[in-house]
Amino acid sequence: MRLLDRYLLRELLVPLSYCLGGFLILWVAFDLFGELTDFQKLRLRPGDVVEFYLVKMPEFLINVVPIAFLLALLYTLTNHARHHELTAIRAAGVSMLRLSMPYVLVGFLLSIGLFALNELWVPRSTEMAEQILARRQPNRQKDARRIWEARFGFITPDGQRKWFIESFNVNTSDLLRAYVETMLPDGSRREFWAESGGWTGEGWVFTNVHLLVYPADKGALPLQETRETFAAPELIETPEFIRSEIRYSKLQGIKAVRKAQLSVREILEYRRLHPRGSARDSVLDTKLHGRLSAPWTCMVVVAIALPFGAATGRRNVVVGVASSIVICFAYFVLQQLGLALGSGGYLPGWVAAWSPNAFFAIGGLLLTWRTR
Repeated sequence: MRLLDRYLLRELLVPLSYCLGGFLILWVAFDLFGELTDFQKLRLRPGDVVEFYLVKMPEFLINVVPIAFLLALLYTLTNHARHHELTAIRAAGVSMLRLSMPYVLVGFLLSIGLFALNELWVPRSTEMAEQILARRQPNRQKDARRIWEARFGFITPDGQRKWFIESFNVNTSDLLRAYVETMLPDGSRREFWAESGGWTGEGWVFTNVHLLVYPADKGALPLQETRETFAAPELIETPEFIRSEIRYSKLQGIKAVRKAQLSVREILEYRRLHPRGSARDSVLDTKLHGRLSAPWTCMVVVAIALPFGAATGRRNVVVGVASSIVICFAYFVLQQLGLALGSGGYLPGWVAAWSPNAFFAIGGLLLTWRTR
């Protein structure tokens, strides 16, 4: 059987390499044609352009590898069926399950590879690409401004504090012109405005602070005070917490969720910093399970391709290509529908992310059982 496995793998890997190579060439050609003017304005050299596409390539592969694998597998199985090779193999006592093992192995290896790219490379690809684009700009002040986040605020998960920061340095954790409102245990409310502040490792210390304390009694006048320095150990929001708020505050809307390149580790870290949950729970649940489910599309591809491509009879290879287009379109529609419903809170995140894989995998296995 080892000889048979090698033959089936060789017949699959050749069209798979052609499909991947063709998709990559088309992607680079069309993108380069559209971005060439911008590359010239940014004064990028040919080496910079090549590096830019190498950095962005893993993000492209995440989407195109399952499509290329499905197209190659349907082409291979349809070609085998046209020449009655599958009939001869099965007549020799090889079951459909055993025949599919080489394809399952390739799908499993591709899934592991895509998961590694999704977790280790893709989350950093956008930032690295931006650095390449800004490499030849004469004005380097943009790089300095990039470490400062301007004008953002948040409410803590327990609802006891409100923050608004005009400028926050993501590297040093220094902040400029901050406003913090806190509900104290005795029912009073404290507000203060600070010209600047910083994290000492044990807590926040602010400078040039204007302090207001509103007593719990209604109608009572607030107590005002001005301090040169003010330590606030009760503010338990660490710089790590604030950086996570900055990053996830940008996840507004389905388009932003789809484009956000967040690793599983980053999402779990956000959950650790927000044990009481937040308003973004449905979005992050969908994103987390989407990250986990997306690479396994290559395994689903095997279940889909077997009944469509292994049917007996002398069929044209174009049938395999047409089938792949219809299947990819249906899968994409169901995937985007699940993302929208999950991010909107209409479905649990795991249902929204895994339902396309489950639907097509179960359907493919049932059709394979009928054709065995």
